[in-house]
Amino acid sequence: MPISERLSRLGSGVFARNDQRKAAYSARAAAGHGQDGSPLPPLLDLSLGSTDLQPPAVALEAIAAGLSRPESASYCLHAATLPFREAVAAWARRRFDVAVDPYTEVLLLVGSQEGTAHLPLAVLNPGDRALLLDPYYPSHMGGLHLASAEPVLLPLDAEAGWRPDYDRLSPSQWQDLSLMVLGFPHNPTATTGTQAWLDGAVERALRHDVVLAHDNPYVDLALEGEAPALLRHPDWRRCGIEFFSFSKSWCLGGYRLAFAIGAEQLITALRQLKGVVDFNQSLALQAGAIAALEQAPHWPEQLRGVYRERRDRMAAALEAQGWPVRLPSMALYLWLQIPEVARARGLDSERFCAALLEGTGVCLTPGNGFGPGGEGWQRLALVHPAAELEAGAARIGDWLRRF
Repeated sequence: MPISERLSRLGSGVFARNDQRKAAYSARAAAGHGQDGSPLPPLLDLSLGSTDLQPPAVALEAIAAGLSRPESASYCLHAATLPFREAVAAWARRRFDVAVDPYTEVLLLVGSQEGTAHLPLAVLNPGDRALLLDPYYPSHMGGLHLASAEPVLLPLDAEAGWRPDYDRLSPSQWQDLSLMVLGFPHNPTATTGTQAWLDGAVERALRHDVVLAHDNPYVDLALEGEAPALLRHPDWRRCGIEFFSFSKSWCLGGYRLAFAIGAEQLITALRQLKGVVDFNQSLALQAGAIAALEQAPHWPEQLRGVYRERRDRMAAALEAQGWPVRLPSMALYLWLQIPEVARARGLDSERFCAALLEGTGVCLTPGNGFGPGGEGWQRLALVHPAAELEAGAARIGDWLRRF
């Protein structure tokens, strides 16, 4: 049976591979199949940025109320999303002091990952070149593969604080680009970044007629510094589109609610693409999103305090176990180099992640899933209470000493 070459380029995906390993481990733990006959510790899943923290009650109440309305069970076409888009425009005015047209510059998304993965299909032709940061978020590369585009990687350097150096590309390389995809605060390195980094990208985009897509689901989760935003640049309408999410700021990840704000031409193109791929989220879910924006605008502030405590306590716990930590400036993740003892044994990030899971029951995400620049690193998500994270660090330390 024929399968497209495009699908083979996508590969299995790091989260899918991790999911298989977690399922196999959990099955062995349930059956009591430890290697030495002793019971396995329960799975501590730190591989996904899927928070254990709860959404605001007003959002859940609005969703629950909306579910009883007959219209919430119907298909939702673009026109019916206008109340949501108006709420987004009002949020943009409050958050960034920028006027946004809800009719032409806002689009509802089924999660920001859906938007970033579909955008290349809307703006690129097969063979077009697009710039990605390296490391990158997997959907950024996946979208290029779906569009049969050619990625150009801009390596980020830990010693430079993960700052993008746009001069690493020659003028001719810039001229050949059709799209660049950035994201600051940055996943997976957990770096907030600066507005100057983004402003430099806008300048390049305008000079070389490149579409700039900025993935910004962590805009409210900077622990140090202020998160950059494309909307803060006065020329965002001339070149760009920015993606925002309810998953991180309002803990609504499973509800798949997000939106894009951007140049009218780009919003129209993405809307046309989505018109043959999906309808929109239920009106009940949109009601929850509207309630989050309008009635719980300060929800992210309390999250930052929780994540700061988790970051500091987990970093200290891992340091005490002999695993050095670069303290991140963004909430939700630690970006960790593979310990020296594992590097000495020649383990790459994928094999180290698998061995760590087998030896401790703690699951991280191997850095190679975020591109060549992620090799040698692991991403740890701070998605459990601090005490559970510290207990996980103790498990890891015991295993590393035996290892």
